[in-house]
Amino acid sequence: MPRLHVNVDHVATLRQARREAFPDPVEWAQRVERAGAQGITCHLRKDRRHIQDADVANLRRSIRTLLNLECSLDSEMVTFALRSGAEAFCLVPETRQEVTTEGGLDAAGQLAALKETRQRMNDGGIEVSLFIAPDPVQVDASMAIGAQF
Repeated sequence: MPRLHVNVDHVATLRQARREAFPDPVEWAQRVERAGAQGITCHLRKDRRHIQDADVANLRRSIRTLLNLECSLDSEMVTFALRSGAEAFCLVPETRQEVTTEGGLDAAGQLAALKETRQRMNDGGIEVSLFIAPDPVQVDASMAIGAQF
């Protein structure tokens, strides 16, 4: 059965652009849960351009559904993710020049690092997905890495 997960990143983007405390991504996450969403997704970027560390903690405390945290393969980000309380992680590529994620991970080119990180996350009881391009080579690499979805 399909499940609806809502990404609240752009709510945080608007908040950050306004340099205000609103709109609050946690409040929006609670609203979409009440409307029937089964999960919340947020992307904590290394440069913290939208979602902030406190947002992740507040989301985990405030929502009742699954929290899916998107993060890069950067060791600082992986360490934060493992301590966040999120039940699922999506590993994504990240460059400072992009406005939003513009392409998929090079799973084939980062096979060893992704496999090791996936294992660390799974050892912590966390499901892992990979943000990849719809390319058979990347799909095969994702299967070899052992990502759950």
